[in-house]
Amino acid sequence: MEGEVDHIAGKKLALEAVARVPGVSIIVDRLHVCPASPMRDGEIRDKVRDALLEEVALASSAVRVWVKGEPEIAREPPDATGTIDVKVENGVVTLDGDVAGHGQKRIAGVLAWWVPGSRDVINGIGVTPPEQDSEAGITDAVLQVLEMDPFINTESIQVYTRRAVVTLDGTVPREVERKLAEDDAWYVFGVDKVVNRLAIRV
Repeated sequence: MEGEVDHIAGKKLALEAVARVPGVSIIVDRLHVCPASPMRDGEIRDKVRDALLEEVALASSAVRVWVKGEPEIAREPPDATGTIDVKVENGVVTLDGDVAGHGQKRIAGVLAWWVPGSRDVINGIGVTPPEQDSEAGITDAVLQVLEMDPFINTESIQVYTRRAVVTLDGTVPREVERKLAEDDAWYVFGVDKVVNRLAIRV
């Protein structure tokens, strides 16, 4: 599948629909999301790098960015528990390496999606040592991402996950927060669908 869609939800739902077609066993995903703000690859790369360096949850991971095929070390803690590699080509961010848990992998992916020029994020980060993923892990990651978003008040938001479907429940003060919360949930690696039941407080 290739082309461009307006929103991450459109991309994930299209892939899910094709995966349900009888006889389809492999999908080559070349669907991209129309960027909120067009940027050059170098600018996207630098913004992803800076976001990773500023995130406290990723402080123990080394960060490398690839410039013209060569790695540049952005951070290399002496006691690093993981490594994140960042490459950008035609607005598509590829994350590789290994981190200490699924939560860190998911946060890194969301930070890359939050860069306005990102057209897609390929999150190939591994988890070492290997750990079992879970619905609770997805729920925790969505809650953490919502709390990280400075434009969302999370005090009245509840999150539930079942079979990779995330449900947002509760209330928010404005429609823009309702929409942002849904977008943030879609950005989390492993989320196949988002049910937005957030109501606007009156």
